[in-house]
Amino acid sequence: MNIIETLMAGTSTVVSPEDLQKKLSRGKKLVIKLGADPTSPNLHLGHAVVLAKMREFQDLGHEIIFLIGDFTARIGDPTGRSKTRPPLSEEQIAQNSKTYFEQVKKILDPAKITIRYNSEWLSKLSLAEWVALCGKFTLARLIEREDFAKRLHEHQPIGFHELLYPIMQGYDSVVLKADVELGGTDQTFNLLVGRFLQEQFGQEPQVTITMPLLEGLDGVQKMSKSYGNDIGLAEPADQAYGKLMSISDTLMWRYYLLLLNKTPQEITALQTAVTEQKAHPMELKKKLAHGIIARFWSPAEADKAQQVFEELFQKKDFSNAQEVQIDPNTPNPIWIVELLKLLKAASSSSEARRLVEAGAVSINEAKISDPQAKIELVPGMLIRVGKHRFYRLK
Repeated sequence: MNIIETLMAGTSTVVSPEDLQKKLSRGKKLVIKLGADPTSPNLHLGHAVVLAKMREFQDLGHEIIFLIGDFTARIGDPTGRSKTRPPLSEEQIAQNSKTYFEQVKKILDPAKITIRYNSEWLSKLSLAEWVALCGKFTLARLIEREDFAKRLHEHQPIGFHELLYPIMQGYDSVVLKADVELGGTDQTFNLLVGRFLQEQFGQEPQVTITMPLLEGLDGVQKMSKSYGNDIGLAEPADQAYGKLMSISDTLMWRYYLLLLNKTPQEITALQTAVTEQKAHPMELKKKLAHGIIARFWSPAEADKAQQVFEELFQKKDFSNAQEVQIDPNTPNPIWIVELLKLLKAASSSSEARRLVEAGAVSINEAKISDPQAKIELVPGMLIRVGKHRFYRLK
C-alpha cells in the first residue's frame, strides 16, 4: 500500500482524502492533533485505536500534538449524553491529567510528542474575544448536532456552556494550526467544527480522520470507564489479559480488526477455520489477548499474562492469583462493595453492586449474590471477580 492507503486503512471517515494527499505531497512535516479531556484518570483500549493511527503519522516524521483538554473538561463533552455532565473540579482535572502522559507513552514515542493543554489559550480569552469567536458560528448549526437535537425533541435541558464545547474544541485547531485531527466517530461534529473555524480564520482547513469506536467488554456500549466495560492501559497486564479472555466469541473479531489490524479477509479466514472446526475459539482468543498485551504493554508481559491465565483457568493453580495486602486498619468484616473497590476490581460503588447482583463475585469459590453482604477478611482468601480476575489476600 502507498502512504495514503496506509493512513486511511481502518478509518471510518476521512474529510477529505484529496486534502490529505495535497498536504502530504508538499513534503512538509504536518501538525497532527489528538485531544482528550481528562474526565477520568485512565485511558483505555478504546483510546488505543486512535492513538495507534496517530503512531502511524509519528513514524512518518510528522509533528504529533497530544492535547489535554483541561479547560474543556470543566464543561465535559456533551457527545452521546442525554443530560448535562456534572462539572469536574480543577483538582480532579489536574489529578487525572497527571496519568495521561505515562499511558500515552505505551503507544506513542515520548521523545517525538508534544503535550499541550487548552487552558493555555481558552482561559485567556477576553469576553470580547469570546463574542467574536461565537459570532463565527450559528445556533442553527449547533442544534443540528444529533445529541442536542435529540435532547430538544425530548424537552431535556441543554446548558448554554455545552453549546460552547464544540466551538472550544474547534478553536483548539485554530490555535495549534492543525493539519490533521483524529478522533472517534462520535467526535465527527466537533472535528468538523475545527475545520470550519480554521477557514473562518483564514487557515487551510484540517483533514479530519475518524476511527471506529471500540465496543467495551459487554459488546454493546462503546468502551468507557463510566460504563464499567473498559480495559485500562494502566491496568496490570495479567488483569487486562483476563478481561480480554472474557469477551464474547463474536466481539473477538472486532478486537482483531481494530486492535491488531487484521484485514477483513484474514478475519474471514479465521472464522471459516472455526466453522470447519480447524481452530478453536478459545485458542484464537488467547492469541488475540497475547497480541494485544504484546502490542500495548510488552511481549514479556504478554507471555507472563498468558502463563498466569493458563495456570489459573486451565490448571486450576491459584498460586498466581493477584496478591493484595490489606491494611490492618481496614474494617473487618467489610462490606462486599467496599472490598471490591479496595481490590480495585470495581471503580465505583454502583459498578461493584452490579458485579455482585450479576453473580460475578465469588469468595473461596462460593458465589456472593447479596450486595449488602459483610465479608470476614481472612489471609489466603480467594476472591474471584468475573470469569478471569482472581485476588488472594495476604
